[in-house]
Amino acid sequence: MSWEEFSLLVAETGRVGEGNQTALRKEELRPPSPRTSLGTDRSEGAWRSRCPRLAETCENTVKKSFDIEEDKIEDELEMTTVCHRPEGLEQLEAQTNFTKRELQVLYRGFKNECPSGVVNEETFKQIYAQFFPHGDASMYAHYLFNAFDTAQNGSVKFEDFVMALSILLRGTVHEKLRWTFNLYDINKDGYINKEEMMDIVKAIYDMMGKYTYPVLKEDAPRQHVEVFFQKMDKNKDGVVTLDEFIESCQEDDNIMRSLQLFENVM
Repeated sequence: MSWEEFSLLVAETGRVGEGNQTALRKEELRPPSPRTSLGTDRSEGAWRSRCPRLAETCENTVKKSFDIEEDKIEDELEMTTVCHRPEGLEQLEAQTNFTKRELQVLYRGFKNECPSGVVNEETFKQIYAQFFPHGDASMYAHYLFNAFDTAQNGSVKFEDFVMALSILLRGTVHEKLRWTFNLYDINKDGYINKEEMMDIVKAIYDMMGKYTYPVLKEDAPRQHVEVFFQKMDKNKDGVVTLDEFIESCQEDDNIMRSLQLFENVM
């Protein structure tokens, strides 16, 4: 292609991008001015016969420009749906105990369930309910959602989800117990009182449903709380601190075994 042909191509391409693309028709493409070596006949036939390659190139350029515009519109429509895009995987890899490959798998699953990039509480409850079809998981999902929602803004981003999952699956014993304490500390005042522990334990029993074996008595949640709270409230001041919670859990073999259940999930 000669320099004159290239210059014309650039000029015509620039015209396509000026915003009036829908009015642009093939016959609107014009050859260069009479002063150029391409001649003075401005008819379409002469234009094509003199510069067949350039004519074809310009037509393809116009077509591609229309295609690009359509893709742009589709992207803009998608962006109105996607509310949040996560941080770079390299940054999340540095902040969590997951590899880049594991993060990619987790993100695909998260995006599949939450195309907008964030999950609200109602969607979270619906997802969680699928795992406990014989019980009512709504209240426990509510408390769990609040623990994931570190910003307390009513939505959980992929970063929130993966940071919590990293602690629960790959964190140290102290990290797991600290996260669990935060789950039980419903009002976020730094302490667990008996009512808060009762709310969480009852939500767990409701989630498990009536078809447990052996069959649980109705007052089982309260009995459970009385035993554990008395054990954890070491100074008998009516609340359990983080230190008391961690110390009591580490003294209980059943609790320590339960913390190890998910270590090899991924």
